[in-house]
Amino acid sequence: MCRLPKFSSCQLGEWRALQLSPRKQNGGSEGPYCDSPTLRCPNSMKLAGAKSNSSQSNSLEFSSHGLEAALIPVLSFAFVSLECFFKKLSHPENYDSLIFTSPRAVEAVKLCLETAGNKEAWETLLREKWNSKPIYVVGKATSALGSPCPEELTILRVDEVGLSSEGEGSGNAENLADYIFSKQTSYSAPILFPCGSLKREVLPKRLHENQVPLETITVYQTAQHPNLQAALEDYFAKEGIPASIVFFSPSGVKFCLQFLQKLSSDQLHNIKFAAIGSTTAEAMVAEGIHVSCTAQTPTPKDLAMGIKIMQQ
Repeated sequence: MCRLPKFSSCQLGEWRALQLSPRKQNGGSEGPYCDSPTLRCPNSMKLAGAKSNSSQSNSLEFSSHGLEAALIPVLSFAFVSLECFFKKLSHPENYDSLIFTSPRAVEAVKLCLETAGNKEAWETLLREKWNSKPIYVVGKATSALGSPCPEELTILRVDEVGLSSEGEGSGNAENLADYIFSKQTSYSAPILFPCGSLKREVLPKRLHENQVPLETITVYQTAQHPNLQAALEDYFAKEGIPASIVFFSPSGVKFCLQFLQKLSSDQLHNIKFAAIGSTTAEAMVAEGIHVSCTAQTPTPKDLAMGIKIMQQ
């Protein structure tokens, strides 16, 4: 009987992670695996994003490909400057557009609307004014519940706060910038960009280079989850050094790599690494990690397919 590859999933408070599969034992035999005419599948573990509706849908996708996920937190978040943020949202006339590259930024809007007065102003006036302007999102995760995004995983929909969006197919900041340029809009006011403390500078830099004014405001701070080290140590103690690791975000690389280097000792170079998308892959390469697989598109389906191919 075929035993499914076992995945453990390390949550990045978002969609960031790694997958690991056990390697050969000293005796030369492998751990449990499944035999098929075309594929030999070793048990594996995946460390991914936070427990949420989206992570549940991701787990279901992995399961459909014979990959089982368990979730371990990697990131923690704190929302900041929400009062200042809503003051800016209260004056759409001061901006030509709005950009969301993170579900967390959308969540910041939702938190602002928990105040009765803010909600009334939003529903009676502000929402309509914002919808008369372009609302750009970097990926499906930011725009639609249950549509996974490589960069973040606590998914909220912009339509949950009454906004319409465009640019969903861009997939990353570089492509979103190109999409914005393709609109050939003449800007008389800046684009408002709510973001996190660890935002990448790709989008601001590209917009600046093309004379597109941008006003950023940090609405959440990202930090390493306090239990990350203990969770990784527990996994390695029980399962040993994995054969493969899949990262789901640059932040996942940033916070996990130091522990992986310590726990894997001199075996890190023997581990196969994969990435959910190009942004994460670039962060891995910058840290000297050889990337064996990058999902064709940043979705659980393509990632699972890539992992299966990588394991052949």
